[in-house]
Formats: sequence, C-alpha cells, structure tokens
Amino acid sequence: MPDVIFGAIGVSFLMENKNVFIALLLMLAVWTGYTVFFVKPSPIVPVAEEQSQAKNQEIIPLADVGDKKEPMTDPVSVMVAPTGVKAQDFVVETDDYRAVFSNVGARLKSLELKKYRETLEKDSGLVSLVGINGETSTFGTTGQGDIQLPVDYIYSTSVPAEGLNLKAGDQRVLRFTAVLDKGVVVEKNYSIKGNGYDLQLDIVIHNQGSSTLQGNLDFLLVQPWFEGRDDSRYSFVGPAVYEDGDLTTYKIKKLEDKAIRHANAPVWTAFEDKHFLTAAIPLESTQHTFVLQKDTDTISNIIESGPLRLDPNQSLSLGYLLYAGPRDLDILKGVNYELDKAIDFGFFDMLARPLLSVLQFCYNNVIQNYGVAIILLTGFIKILFWPLTHKSYKSMRDMQKLQPEMQRLREKYKTDKERMNREIMELYRNNRVNPMGGCLPMFAQIPVFFALYKVLLESIALRHEPFIFWIQDLSAKDPYYITPIIMGVTMFIQQKMSPTTMDSQQAKIMLFMPIIFTFMFLNFPSGLVLYWLVNNILTITQQWFINRGATPSTQTA
Repeated sequence: MPDVIFGAIGVSFLMENKNVFIALLLMLAVWTGYTVFFVKPSPIVPVAEEQSQAKNQEIIPLADVGDKKEPMTDPVSVMVAPTGVKAQDFVVETDDYRAVFSNVGARLKSLELKKYRETLEKDSGLVSLVGINGETSTFGTTGQGDIQLPVDYIYSTSVPAEGLNLKAGDQRVLRFTAVLDKGVVVEKNYSIKGNGYDLQLDIVIHNQGSSTLQGNLDFLLVQPWFEGRDDSRYSFVGPAVYEDGDLTTYKIKKLEDKAIRHANAPVWTAFEDKHFLTAAIPLESTQHTFVLQKDTDTISNIIESGPLRLDPNQSLSLGYLLYAGPRDLDILKGVNYELDKAIDFGFFDMLARPLLSVLQFCYNNVIQNYGVAIILLTGFIKILFWPLTHKSYKSMRDMQKLQPEMQRLREKYKTDKERMNREIMELYRNNRVNPMGGCLPMFAQIPVFFALYKVLLESIALRHEPFIFWIQDLSAKDPYYITPIIMGVTMFIQQKMSPTTMDSQQAKIMLFMPIIFTFMFLNFPSGLVLYWLVNNILTITQQWFINRGATPSTQTA
C-alpha cells in the first residue's frame, strides 16, 4: 500500500525531524521488512557418523502390478522372485498424471502432471516432478542389518505389460516383491487412485527364516538438483520438514557440508518449489527420523525407520502417504496430515489464508478471471480500510495546517529543546490534533498488505492465468512493462495529492520514490503489480474526495 508507506514516512519526518537520508532508509526498511517476518531461521543439526548413505543409482526401465491388495496371512506363501528377472518400465495413467514406475528398486521413474504445462507455449511439455529425462528416480528403499536391501534391487512384479489406465473412482495396487538372504521377503505395494495426487505405499517385511531378524529400513525421496534451480529471489526451492506445528525449510547451501537430522518423530518431509510439492508422510512408525542430504546432483529426504525386530514367521508393515502435485491449498487440505502447512505465507499467514479464500470466491462466483478477482479483492480491502485511511489523511492535513506555527516555535526556542517540545505539545492540545493520528491507522493496514503480497506472489491459482490482452500469465512479469510504468505514474500522482509535513527539499527527494518502485516492480508478477496499481487509483480517488472537502489553503499542490 503506497499510501501506508509514504504516510508512515511523512509522520516520521514530522515527529523525529530527521534528514532525508533517514527517510530513504525508512522506506527501504518498510519495503524489505517482510523478509524479517517471512523467513524462518533453519536450525542445523549434524547427522551422526552412522547416518544412512543414499547414493543415486543409474536407472534402467521397469515393472509390475497386482490386483487389489489382500492382507497377507501366511508369510510362507509370499511370491518368490524367479531368477533372471529383467528390468522393466510400467506406465500408470490417471485423470491427473502419467507415472512411470520401474522394478529396479520398485521406484517412481517419472511423473508428469496432465493439468499443468511448463510454459504457455502450445508445444510446451507437461510439468515433471520427478526425473529429468528419466535420469533420477524416487521412492527408493534401502535396508541395513539383517535387512540388506540394495536401492537398485530388481523386484519381481505381476503388472500387466500394457500398463494401467485408471479413471476417477478406480483403485489398483502395484505390487513389487524382493527375496533377500536369511529368508527375508520385502513387498512394496503402491495403492493408486484414479484421481488426485496422493498415493499410499505399504512396505511389508516377512521373516521366513528360522532366526530373529534385526535391522532398519530407509525410504528415499529424491529430487534432481542443478545449479540455478533456486534462482528465484522471491520463492523458496528446497527440502522442508514439518514437526511440532512448525514448518522448517532449508536452503540447499545449508546441506553443502553436512546433512541435517530431525529425530523427534516429525510429521512429514517434502521438496518444495514455488508451485509444486513432493512429500512423504510416515503413517505408523513413531521412531522414525528424517535426514536431509545433498549428493552431487540430487537432494534426498530420507525417512529412517528406527530399529526393527522380526521373529521367525512374523511380518511387519511400514506405511507412507506420498504426494506429488500442485501446492494448492484446497487439494493439500483434502490430503490431510497438515500437508497444507507446506504453504506458509509467513508471519501474517492467518491473514493471508482468508484473503486467498476471498480471491478464489470472487473467481468462482463472480467472474472466472483472476485479474478481475484481484481488482475486486483490492476494492474490498480499500472499502474495509476506508474509514481508517480517511481519518489518517484528515489528521495529516490538520498537522499540515499547523506547520507555520510549529516552524515559528522551532525558531523561537531553537536553543531550548525541552521548552520547544512543551510548546509544540501544547499547540497539539489546543488544536485537538493527535500527532500520531496520521500514522497509526496506516500501520494497521501494513499486515494486510504483507499478507496479500505473499498470496499474489506464491499462489498457484495465478499460474498461467490470463487477465487481458498482453497479460496472459498473472504469475509472470508484464512482458511489455506497461502496468509497472502506469503504477509508477499513479504513485507519483498519489504522492503529489497527499498532505505532506516535509520541507521542500525533502519533498522533492521523496518524489524519486515512484521511480525507484517502478524499477523494483518491473520483474514482479503482473498480478501483484495489478493489485498495487488498482490500490493507487482507489487511493487517488479517496484523496480527491478528501481534498474536495478541504479549504483551498489546506489542499496540497
């Protein structure tokens, strides 16, 4: 809100009588202050020497499925992998994605989202959340101790060669089986639905031997990493952990020298970028530990099972809910397990979520154009704060009327600061002017501004959404810089119309702020620029009404 920021600066000049340089610093502090509220420090805990080492392996093609999973009552009847099992690929098509699984490690080799494209170009490919050209696989499993399970073990399967094509309401189970030494049999069973972006993985371990088994199992969430993937200064890209009601995110630089361990049975771990998310949620174990580590060209979120013990002819199961899809608040709420906390709007999150709901309400119930929805939301916020803004401008105008008398008092008592302050306060009382009246109402709006800023910056709802004419993606910058330039012009007009308590030199220097903001906004998402532009126009309108009611001597030039 330009009126909030500039108003706060003007009052600061009046109250503190500082030079212009201080004003510019205040402006910069307000603008960049959101980082203080939004960026949460990431506590780093080094991993012990015995941490699991999850090395990325070269992947070959893939595998198999069973019909609906039946509970295993007789561990001796587990399917044994025949000798000479070959690596195979297996394609799963649903309403929302196309996935390729492999029986090499019983892993997910690629996943493309059918409803999201990389760019607006007609020949643009679908968004891929797993590997790049199949070079990286995820959902791998390794075992230690008596459960020696290589990450690239070739599992046997019973998946039909033609693959699976599921529609909404369908559900199938992809079953992969590995037969290890000492009578250990491991099943990886993926329960897949015909719609949605979540699936469940049950890893079942059977002890068919004659001795007790002890060991542990690690589940691997792997993402490819390359230089420049996190080149956005405005959005987070990297691993995250949710535990004890708090979301902790880690810049990749934090993982360069050492891995990070979360051992307090955290809820879920994920890899996030601006609009998409891959996450894993352990469903049963209360002893699990999350380990985040960086290898040469991959980032691994590892879920360690903790110590496992199986007596002869016993079985145990470890369940994981897996998600790979958009960072959409409604979809994540439907998945549950507080996965919607992956969308963190920062310090003012409690304000941001209702604002997003209003934005989506306008889109769904008024007009299906997010540009128009942003205009309606901006108007709603302006109406909500109209009385406060009106009171603020009126107070600043009253303060401006007292400027000649205040200047006279400063000259008269320039050698006696204490007397000068008493006389100025007496002047305020006699004229019933509150020196903070122009500042406090505006400060009340700052949290709303920061919250809406985060919503428009990060919401996937604006991704590839058109507005009018040349603006075909509200989440991207204006390709012709038209809206930022108009925004700068309206900011200049607004500043000229607003009451000022600065001297002439200070006021002239502050006129450079619209130019500075224009350059700052050139690469901002056009949806955010649209909000700022509309807010400026509404503020100019409000100021025009206020000035109409003022006497000619009190109107600003």
